[in-house]
Amino acid sequence: MNDKKCPACGASVDFNATECKYCGEPMVVQQPHYQAPPQPQYQAPQPQYQAPQYQMPPQGQQMYGNPNVVVNTKSKTTAGILAILLGGLGIHKFYLGRIGLGILYLVFCWTYIPALIGLIEGIIYLTSSEEKFFYKYVKK
Repeated sequence: MNDKKCPACGASVDFNATECKYCGEPMVVQQPHYQAPPQPQYQAPQPQYQAPQYQMPPQGQQMYGNPNVVVNTKSKTTAGILAILLGGLGIHKFYLGRIGLGILYLVFCWTYIPALIGLIEGIIYLTSSEEKFFYKYVKK
């Protein structure tokens, strides 16, 4: 097994020969190719505890302390007084976050119909319970 093949003519030549004895072609000395094993990539350790992700509360609500407890920041008294005094302009609707209805009240304020509806809504707001007011008018 001391033979190798000539790249030009394919004849068997001595392993240490520098040229082919049949065709005169110089023999290319092949060096063994050494490839280093791939280095392992560093991976940061995965955290075992992941902090809970909090979401922003809906408009008109704030969260205090416990994330499962939602506190209403819209007052039914304020909404009722705004509806009675400025209901014709729809200010109570803007306060409750109903911008579209507030604009509708502004557009038709010259007819005094929004003022009458605002008076009725103000009385409803003031006479309803906190829970009913929150679920019906604030939480949407």
